[in-house]
Amino acid sequence: MESYPPQPWEMVGQAYISAWRLPVAALPALPAGVRPIVVGGSGFVVTAWVDYQEGGVLSYRELMATVPVRAGLAASITHIWVDSPVSLAGGRELWNIPKDLAEFELAHRPRFTASARSADGPIAEADYQVLGRLPFRLPTAFSVIQEGPKKSPVKVTGRLAAARSSWKIDPNGPLGYLDGRRPFASFALLDFRMRFGRAPQS
Repeated sequence: MESYPPQPWEMVGQAYISAWRLPVAALPALPAGVRPIVVGGSGFVVTAWVDYQEGGVLSYRELMATVPVRAGLAASITHIWVDSPVSLAGGRELWNIPKDLAEFELAHRPRFTASARSADGPIAEADYQVLGRLPFRLPTAFSVIQEGPKKSPVKVTGRLAAARSSWKIDPNGPLGYLDGRRPFASFALLDFRMRFGRAPQS
């Protein structure tokens, strides 16, 4: 098994995020006992392309899908791909995050474009146009809840920016439940700093 840094992981980078509204029956499966947030009969999925860059404990690329859940400000990661075997091993062993490997192509300027492909075939492509950003760093904190249940704290600061996005999703791939849908909101979290996980109890 690949060696990985101990938690918490201190990470830096850029994230491009979209929020989707789905019928509850179309949501991906959640860990036992974990319930999605439901509004007007609909649940939500939040997808993110993340470029973890030099300056953190690891640098790699990631695509994930999460479901906001009823446990305070929290989400459960249902699908996630990375291009780092070290990140894969750490995510699975430390936090029960179901990471798989994929190949990525990312470009940040003049627009953010991304694609991900696993050994089984294409997963998704996206294009983001950043429309404007806040002049200050926005702090936020939430939890990630995975099988177990295992609840891990996350703290992030970054420059929030409105964005417009378009997606192409393989209808036969693991995110096929989003094919034919459009996100109702997209944004970017630029130059973020993230602390994921908790320090071991002494």
